[in-house]
Amino acid sequence: MIDREIKLGDIVVLKKGHPCGENRWEIIRFGADCKIKCLGCGRIVLIDRPTLKKRIKKILEAPSERTA
Repeated sequence: MIDREIKLGDIVVLKKGHPCGENRWEIIRFGADCKIKCLGCGRIVLIDRPTLKKRIKKILEAPSERTA
């Protein structure tokens, strides 16, 4: 489980990678259902929040860290 809350724009690593070979995803919508975008091929996947929280291995960067 992750130690901090997920925010819109976060880059996350999931436990299981995408078939394209990438395992980094960007959170592009965050609510009851979340949209995540594969940073390898650009595929967008809709996933419910509890499942997403279980599948996250770690959070790589937050939106505020990228702009600073």
